[in-house]
Parts: sequence; structure tokens; C-alpha cells
Amino acid sequence: MSRTLYLVTGAAGFLGSHICRQLLDRGESVRAFVLKGDPAVKYIPEKVEIVTGDLCDINSLENFFKVPDDTQTIILHVASMVTVNPDYNQKLMDINVGGTKNIIEKCLEHPECKKMVYVSSSGAIPELPKGQKIREVKQFDSEKVVGWYSKTKAMATQTVLDAVKKEGLNACVVHPSGILGPQDYAIGETTGTIIKIINGEMPVGMRGSFNLCDVRDLAAGCIAAADKGRTGECYILGNEEVTLKEMCELLDKDLHCGTCKLYLPLGLAKLLAKQMEKKAEKTGKKALMTTFSVYNLERNNTFDYSKAKKELGYHTRSYAETLHDEAVWLKEEGKIG
Repeated sequence: MSRTLYLVTGAAGFLGSHICRQLLDRGESVRAFVLKGDPAVKYIPEKVEIVTGDLCDINSLENFFKVPDDTQTIILHVASMVTVNPDYNQKLMDINVGGTKNIIEKCLEHPECKKMVYVSSSGAIPELPKGQKIREVKQFDSEKVVGWYSKTKAMATQTVLDAVKKEGLNACVVHPSGILGPQDYAIGETTGTIIKIINGEMPVGMRGSFNLCDVRDLAAGCIAAADKGRTGECYILGNEEVTLKEMCELLDKDLHCGTCKLYLPLGLAKLLAKQMEKKAEKTGKKALMTTFSVYNLERNNTFDYSKAKKELGYHTRSYAETLHDEAVWLKEEGKIG
């Protein structure tokens, strides 16, 4: 009987490292693909086999895919370049689109590779007017989404689905919304905001909403897609919409840390963001707030994730539980008082 080896790209990242941990917890063998010299490699669990290379260099992927004759593989392609800058960026194209094409090519070259799960983004799905739930789509068009990160994820998703139809690739796609939770060692945008709120460094917030999932639930959803996801199907891994005010109140209730004193209307926030962006252009420093970050709060953040619940057994825990666990971890790491 052949053994199964799980191949995980982006394993040093927030979601990828959680996927590795959960696979190990259920007794699986895991191999990670990591960029040479990536300091985050220390966050990958010890039992994971590590192969270094570059997604953009297809030849460096061969060692990642190569396995003994008695082994079959399942690949979870989690790696991508994430940015909150909406502008065109060639590196974003090279990694998110070019890197995904290279992974597909290797999957097709290796018959022992039985399945691919591509981790896309909810941003790859066109937004619907407020009041309508956003559901999975069959076709992806980069012209219908906002910001180059979302555009590259839409392009890469379509490339995966095309390979399913035209090349016989056994693959499915998951679309996580935002990401939240403990062990975010890189301190991403959301974790950084939570630290500021808890430490009282954010007296002024903004109105608007997010859609955020616990990283542990997302990891379980990605693994469930490897187990049960149907070929050529897409699954939204989302949560209920939450406002910044609701998040602040949950943190205050749990930690008695105080909360934002004022929540700016989004119209005013947009004007301020434009001024900050102009100032940032002159000084070369990063703008505290951007028009794109305001758009993300203003947009429709209501996703229908019933398909993933029904077919994959995906579920989400409460925001209160996630924020509590994240605060406990941040305290252990010395990030909050």
C-alpha cells in the first residue's frame, strides 16, 4: 500500500504553519516548500521535512515533488504574496500567477500527485451590492475585482480551473476571507491592529466591517478540501461579518483594555486617507491609512459559506473565542501588556 505525503507551499506563513501542525496532529507525513534563507522557517513544526526553493523557479520545485515509488502526494498550494497596496506589482504577478502555473505544471508532470488544493482568496470573487450574499462563481475575471492582489488571485484561480478542464488536473479551490488568531509570528495587518487596540494606541477607529476567520478553522477547511473537495469546485471559507466596533467591544469585555473613543464615518476616513497618501508620497513614509483600506471596510463583506459547511464539514468558532486565544498568545509573546 502506498503512503501519502502532503506537500505544503507557504508552510512558514501564518496559515501554512497551522496546516502543517494539524496534518501532523492526525498522523500525516508533511513536506514543506520554503524560500531559501526565510527566517520564518523556525515556526514550521520540527517533524516537517523542509525543501528550499523558489516558486518562480520551476526547476527548484523538482526536489519538492520528487518522492519514492511507493508514495503518493497531495499538494496544498498556500504560498502567495499578500499586499494591502492595490497598485500593480510585477513580483505579485510572478509569485501569485507564475508560481501557481509552475505548481500546476509539476502536478501534471508527476502522476503520483493525486490532488491539488489551491488557496485563493475571497477577494478573487466579484463583489455584489450590499445586502446580497457573495457566493462561489464558476468563472474568474481580474477586471471585475479591486486591487492587484485580488486580480492576481483571480487570474491564478482561473488558471487552476482551466487546468482541471483542459489537462485533467484533480484540483479544487478554497477562498478564505480575512485571517485572525494566535501564532501570527509575522504580525500581519489584522494582528497589528489588534495589538494597537489592546495597548490603547488606537483611540480613533473607523466604521465599516470585516469578514475574518480563525486561522485554525481555515487550516481545518483547507485539509477538509484535500479530503473531500470535489474536482473543479470552489469553496468559500468565510465567517459572519463583524464591525471594528464589535471587535473592540469584545476585546474590552475580555481584557478591560478600553476601546476606541470614536469611530470615523467612512466618507471622512476616505478624505483623510487621500491626504495621508499624498503626504506619504512626499515623505516616502508609509501612510497610516489608505483609500484601499477604507474600501475594504466599506465593501460588501457578507459571504455565503454554506457550501463549505455542507460538503467539507467546515465550521467557525466565535469571534470572542478567537480574540481571547489571540490575546493570550500575544501576552505570552510580550506583544501586549
